[in-house]
Amino acid sequence: MWAVNDQSRVAALVLLASMATAFTLPSVADSYEPEALKSGRVDPSLHLQQGSNQQVAQKINEVIYKATGFGNTFMVVTNEGNVIIDTSLPAMAPKHKQLLTAVSDEPVHSIIITHGHGDHTGGVALWREPQTKVIAQQNMVEFLNYQKRLGSLFMQRNSAQFGFDLIEEDEPSSTTSQSAGVNMLPNTLFDRRLDFTLGGEQFEILHTPAETYDALTVWMPEYKAAFVGDLFYRSFPNIYTLRGTKPRWALDYIESINRVLALQPEILLPSHGEPILGNDNIRREMTRYRDAIQYVHDQTVQGMNQGRDVFSLMREIKLPAELDVGEAYGWVSWSVRGIYEGYMGWFDGDPVNMYAQSPQSIYPDLVALAGGAAKVVVLAQETLDAGDAVKALLLIEAVLDAEPDNRAVQAMRLRILTALRKVSGNLNESGWLNHGIKQSKRQMAP
Repeated sequence: MWAVNDQSRVAALVLLASMATAFTLPSVADSYEPEALKSGRVDPSLHLQQGSNQQVAQKINEVIYKATGFGNTFMVVTNEGNVIIDTSLPAMAPKHKQLLTAVSDEPVHSIIITHGHGDHTGGVALWREPQTKVIAQQNMVEFLNYQKRLGSLFMQRNSAQFGFDLIEEDEPSSTTSQSAGVNMLPNTLFDRRLDFTLGGEQFEILHTPAETYDALTVWMPEYKAAFVGDLFYRSFPNIYTLRGTKPRWALDYIESINRVLALQPEILLPSHGEPILGNDNIRREMTRYRDAIQYVHDQTVQGMNQGRDVFSLMREIKLPAELDVGEAYGWVSWSVRGIYEGYMGWFDGDPVNMYAQSPQSIYPDLVALAGGAAKVVVLAQETLDAGDAVKALLLIEAVLDAEPDNRAVQAMRLRILTALRKVSGNLNESGWLNHGIKQSKRQMAP
């Protein structure tokens, strides 16, 4: 049965600008290639063009179709109207709608949002019709409130992480922020499960918290098809994301993956990347993924109970070869820290960290003791030449606190960040390195 929420609970909410605002897609001739990220030469903003060359919707089976993007959009065709599952980013949504309505332009009965991130909600307003049910797990209400409270900060962080700030500010936008506001909000909420049948097609919607606590999976039992949102993608997950978020619980991922595996799906439809077909393939991939998360969680907890500090665990915990699912998006060391601080918070037990004075506040004193900025810059260059770019960056950050307007220091920082960027194989690391590179270039501009 349908569980319809009190519209007044959500009508006042507005999705934060970083989830709905418009931006210009990069102007490049070729489409995004997943392997390109491994070279460290692809700006994260180029990932937004995934699917830009797609000419027709991908047919998964007789009722399920897919439009590819940074976030995919799925359509289930029934003789009583269509069901849209996720709606991608605002800039990709018109293309996705064009591809999918070419298959069927019947009314949109329902839009199901697998979770409240903007690469899943960005096209809701475009797809939504007066009669359309917009379905979400009930925790989305608080999730959107949380996003709204920190809207300005999330705008800044998303722009840096995904490379929106690489786009010139005076470039015209490729779309408008039409998807902001009430038209993006769900009008149908559920708690643990919501079942319905439409045009003879059966839908079971299950709460499967992972990347967010409002995450859901759509299960179509007749086809053994599971739409899993961001519960699975081909990289270690972002148990902590650098743009900032509430704790993401590793054990939630594990429980939700087990819930999907128990369904014995034959078609797995993630919202990022390509479908996986065949239960054996799905079980192998998802089990490995789950076990990688379990391993990192358990190793972190073990280290915590042994009294180890978070930075030691970040350096030491590595996936064994049989669980190496790649780190093109999430990164194990960030997840270690996310798990550690998710359980214990920010205080590490060292009395010095109880007080408001930061370690950076004594950097000018240390630089002076070292003989001044010029000597530390020389040491940073020697450290970089010796192959330790991260240590070199730490040295130069100390000098920046002492002499923030020193162009030689900014030039050294730029060299270090560029060296790190050239070898980066992670989307989010690359985004933040690009952001730092751009900051240094601005500081050096006459």
